[in-house]
Amino acid sequence: MTSRVEALRALVAVLEDEVAALKRFDVDALAQATEAKSAGCSQVAGAWGDEPITDEVRMLAEQAARLNETSRIYVNLMSANVRRRLDALTGTQAPLYRPQAAVA
Repeated sequence: MTSRVEALRALVAVLEDEVAALKRFDVDALAQATEAKSAGCSQVAGAWGDEPITDEVRMLAEQAARLNETSRIYVNLMSANVRRRLDALTGTQAPLYRPQAAVA
């Protein structure tokens, strides 16, 4: 049986691979990392019984959360970039803010 620490270390490694794949725009590596991330999350979410939450477990969980947040930021930035380019190509750029007429 894998320990909680081993499962978290494996998940951190997968999340590092995911960030690297996003930085390289490597779709194949990203697909592999996403599949491994799903499996790793399932393993981490498993029943751990009486295994204590140690400082190392807490540190690894925090590291995994930071890496996951980094991936989310990369994905959002790429999505916004694609959206801007598509808007520019189609001429459908809508202003982010439209002043409203004052209501008396």
